[in-house]
Amino acid sequence: MTTAVLLSCHGTVDRLDDLPAFISNIRRGRPASPELLEEVRRRFEAIGGSPLMRITQAQADALAARLGLPVAIAGRLWRPYPAEVLASLHARGARRVVSLPLAPQSVDIYNAVVRDAAAKLGDIELRCAPAWGLEPALIDAFVEVIDETLARFPEEVRAKVAVILSAHSLPQRVIDAGDQYEVQFREMAAAVERRIAPRGNPVFVAFQSQGMTGDAWIGPDLRSTFDRLTERGLREVMIAPIGFVADHVETLYDLDVEAIALAREAGLARLERAPAVNTRPRFIDALEAIVRRELDAVAP
Repeated sequence: MTTAVLLSCHGTVDRLDDLPAFISNIRRGRPASPELLEEVRRRFEAIGGSPLMRITQAQADALAARLGLPVAIAGRLWRPYPAEVLASLHARGARRVVSLPLAPQSVDIYNAVVRDAAAKLGDIELRCAPAWGLEPALIDAFVEVIDETLARFPEEVRAKVAVILSAHSLPQRVIDAGDQYEVQFREMAAAVERRIAPRGNPVFVAFQSQGMTGDAWIGPDLRSTFDRLTERGLREVMIAPIGFVADHVETLYDLDVEAIALAREAGLARLERAPAVNTRPRFIDALEAIVRRELDAVAP
């Protein structure tokens, strides 16, 4: 039986002309206002387009080299969709597929789409990875990027730099309906904090990139977190966007552009941003460990 791996992510567009359809997918078929489309286009143009799918493919290539197995990528909300990618793997002889969402939390949202696609093919054995935010190698990778970013600060102030662990916010109604995203993220952040806090760095959790809607989103957001830091006399800060495993618009614009302006308004003296783990070897270690565990569970 040929085995393959499917890495699924949120997805993004290569062509800005596809933004209306992409945003409609995100909004479950509801078209976006011209103002919203213009703002999203402006953000994509400001960073030269999202590198998400390019980085995701590089992650897949690195994992394939480790496993010696085909590793394909799919986007939950934009091409290539899981259905077409699974069909391609099936045509190439894959009959066992490990579904590994490239989001440590709320993996069921991604796995459900892959399950639906696999069910239509009939003769694929699907193994779906569970939430993996506490994977030891993943925590190691986060600590690595945090340490590298803290090293940019002078040694005499390094232990006093506030560390913000950030993730994408979600509408409060989603959490109220039972989604475990916030609980799972805070568990992952706590595991990172246990490695960082003993050095003296104060650690905070924040939720970024709230949607442009009128309803409530989970917080605290970055603006209120920055205000809280200045009230405590903490003026040198770094953000580690551990809720994202690849750099894209939420890091390259929302943090590198928007958050810098918010920090200045709040009176922070310095703000540094850790990169996403991207293709860092310790992160690929985490992906490899998850896949091998799923394959070991079905080994004869």
